[in-house]
Amino acid sequence: MQEHYDVVIIGAGPAGLSFARSLADLPLNVAIIERSSRATLANPPEDGREIALTHQSVEIMKACGAWQRLPAKDISPIEAAKVFDGESSYSLNFDNTTEALSALGYLVPNHQIRKAYYEELISHPQIEVLTETVVETITSDDNSGQITLNNGTRLTAELIIAADTRFSEMRRQMGLSASLKDFSRSAIVCRMAHEKPHNQTAFECFHYGRTTAILPMNGNRSSIVVTVNSREAQHYAEMSDTAFNQNIEQKLGGLLGEMTLLGKRHTYPLVAVHAHQFIGRRFALIGDAAVGMHPVTAHGFNLGLKGQATLAKLIAHAIADGEAIASETLLKQYESEMMTTTRILYHGTNVVVGLFTNETLAAKVARKATLRLANNITPLKQLITQSLTEKALDKAGPLHTLKNYLPPLPVGLPSDTLKLRLENSPLAKYNPTRFFRSY
Repeated sequence: MQEHYDVVIIGAGPAGLSFARSLADLPLNVAIIERSSRATLANPPEDGREIALTHQSVEIMKACGAWQRLPAKDISPIEAAKVFDGESSYSLNFDNTTEALSALGYLVPNHQIRKAYYEELISHPQIEVLTETVVETITSDDNSGQITLNNGTRLTAELIIAADTRFSEMRRQMGLSASLKDFSRSAIVCRMAHEKPHNQTAFECFHYGRTTAILPMNGNRSSIVVTVNSREAQHYAEMSDTAFNQNIEQKLGGLLGEMTLLGKRHTYPLVAVHAHQFIGRRFALIGDAAVGMHPVTAHGFNLGLKGQATLAKLIAHAIADGEAIASETLLKQYESEMMTTTRILYHGTNVVVGLFTNETLAAKVARKATLRLANNITPLKQLITQSLTEKALDKAGPLHTLKNYLPPLPVGLPSDTLKLRLENSPLAKYNPTRFFRSY
């Protein structure tokens, strides 16, 4: 048995689902292959991860209808951020002083993002979701990409997309190498209630030997991320609730008063990855399969949304011009744009992590100097703030680069239906490529 699709996406995580939704208004038959069940996709379990979304990511989600499906109670604005080093009370402060921004960013549970995208996606009949299915083999040639599933079914496609985590088996099978950075550290994530208000402020506390991040949720609740050497992670995961509460309260120096654990603790090993190539023949990587970031700068999911939006835009233009959606030229343009965007952020983030987890005296001195330098040089601080918000705050206005996504369509398109679909596509509402080039 063999079936043919225009695009096959492997992996129904946020990157895979968002890419499928970006293609949903184009004249394409798309399949998503996912090992989880349909019930799990419809109601993803809470996994402890809260995603800090930039303004551009919010615009992308709004354009596709996913943002509107998020429960309002689960959208928490981040209005300020403070970074502390060691036991010092001195902090690097980031405040929302720009009238054009309602907040620095927004915190949303990962499982709610996945649910919103799936709900938006299933209303489009040309998107087929193959659940409880695993890809056994993947190959490609000049004519098509070929996939063999664990049930024996063979699929062919014009273009195959891998969105199967930072440990991508599809990336390996297609011969794309990657650099992996194992930090030998693990993150324990959970939700906690606290006595004192956080005033919608995020805190990053680089204690010696561990890091504690507090991400503000609505009300007197926060997402807590404790990062420690992996050999200590089990200890924190198995602490009694009372001991864990006291530990966090003590490490924060009473910053938020009495702390109370809400729900489960989840543990995640910290491994970053950057693929050396994002494309192969009729094949491309998106999401964590292309770039998996350390969470300290909160860029991971936002880069994934950028990547899928960039590739979807190129495909939309190819269709409008009557060109192939998997041409070498198109894929190389995608790779070039995303390499430019991700390399600096990836390596820069790893440098920051190295500096703030190094316990030598020289590193500690450098950390304190870095915080004071960033706090007192206004242009540098503005640059960091813009990288956090990902809004181009130029004189023309912050949202101009996200408007008028598609240029005027050329004369002589195959059909009025195609033109109508492109003009009304969610892709018509933003232009990530122009933003990347100005960033």
